[in-house]
Amino acid sequence: MAAEPADERPSVQAVLQRVTEVLRSHQQKLQSRHEAPAPQQVEALLHKQDLDALQASLDQIHPADVAYILEALPVDERLVVWDLVKAERDGEILLEVSDAVRETLIAHMENRELVAATEQLDTDEIADLAPDLPREVMQDVFRSLPLEEREQLRAAMSYPEDTVGALMDFDIISVRDDITVEVVLRYLRRLDEMPDHTDQLFVVDRTEHLRGLLPVNRLLVTDLDVPVSKIMVDETIRLNPEEKAQDAALAFERYDLVSAPVIDRDGKLVGRVTVNVVMDYIREEAENEMLSAGGLREEEDLFSSVWNSVKNRWTWLAINLVTAFIASRVIGAFENSIGKLVALAALMPIIAGIGGNSGNQTITMIVRAMALGQISAGNARKLFAKEIGVSFINGLIWGGVVGLFAFLIYHSWQLGLVMMSAMVLNLLLAALMGVSIPLLMQKFNRDPAVGSSVLITAITDSGGFFIFLGLATIFLV
Repeated sequence: MAAEPADERPSVQAVLQRVTEVLRSHQQKLQSRHEAPAPQQVEALLHKQDLDALQASLDQIHPADVAYILEALPVDERLVVWDLVKAERDGEILLEVSDAVRETLIAHMENRELVAATEQLDTDEIADLAPDLPREVMQDVFRSLPLEEREQLRAAMSYPEDTVGALMDFDIISVRDDITVEVVLRYLRRLDEMPDHTDQLFVVDRTEHLRGLLPVNRLLVTDLDVPVSKIMVDETIRLNPEEKAQDAALAFERYDLVSAPVIDRDGKLVGRVTVNVVMDYIREEAENEMLSAGGLREEEDLFSSVWNSVKNRWTWLAINLVTAFIASRVIGAFENSIGKLVALAALMPIIAGIGGNSGNQTITMIVRAMALGQISAGNARKLFAKEIGVSFINGLIWGGVVGLFAFLIYHSWQLGLVMMSAMVLNLLLAALMGVSIPLLMQKFNRDPAVGSSVLITAITDSGGFFIFLGLATIFLV
């Protein structure tokens, strides 16, 4: 296997396929080899050439792509590939992999390797890794940092994960407001490189209080003798370290920001937030909400042990089991009615299924609106009224459809009317619960997305069975 030329970078899917082929070939050779005569020594040499070529391919792709490959491999194969990665890239890749995969990689590394990998990162990146690193590793990292970076790391680690301070970057360029454009350009030319995502410089006074922003595009087209104070932007989006990270994400989306300053309570510039970090935060939040909606407590490694996966999934399965027992008892209470009119058994799932889907649609809209900060005490009542109106109209339309279906199949207009009525009432129940469940969770400081779909399905199933069978018992049996 020959290495790719440097100017022809392999795609991540091509490298993943190559990794899989090399590891599979290696496993087959290990299974067939009991001794090491000369021919098999040649095989071992060829295998080493394969690994060297594979390592060269890994070196050519972005750390995020290496992370993708590691996440797509079973644990034993993942560790083989991890050993092929150059040590100087370990820190960058650890930042890119998911939390669950990061645990397996860190457990495979010695403390000295972890210290070396961490020392290559910026202080805000070290703070991201800190919760997963052993305490003795963090102590060694602290001792190795200069005093200023040590204080920055302490500050970054002091903020909760869901705040702006946890997203903050200390790699900033600030200039004084009383200097000219020429001085600024001379200063920039002395730098080795500009920080990533530098679209603007931060203008401060002598006491480091933020005065405004100096966009790079404005800097480049202005005469050299113009003072910075004349061309800086005074009205700016300013973030506070204690603010919710969600608020920062909304600001970046609303105002199309690339970077934004972070100031303390006294108005002093302490850092910045950049769009790449915000995008990572939004992606992680979206993934967490998706997992929470399915009743998963935390991110799960795709190839984690069976027992770890069981522990992650059992809670809401247990709740589901309880709600299923409740639904079964609701049905059991109407055994006589079902026995007298067998058609009820065939029609029950339609009412419950449509109600569950409608409730999930409502919950999805409400949770999204909460994430965007669009729901308040003042508009909650109107929201209830709107969702109930939507469900009532949908209930009439689709209830009419299923009622007509029941009439055509079973030749009973009474059964069709019961079907339509049950559909309307169950959709109204779904709307009521779809709005109430997220609002109640938020009131008690719980994540509205956690298990909401499980709860609404349980309620609409049991409620739908009770409504339909109750109406059938009253009017048909």
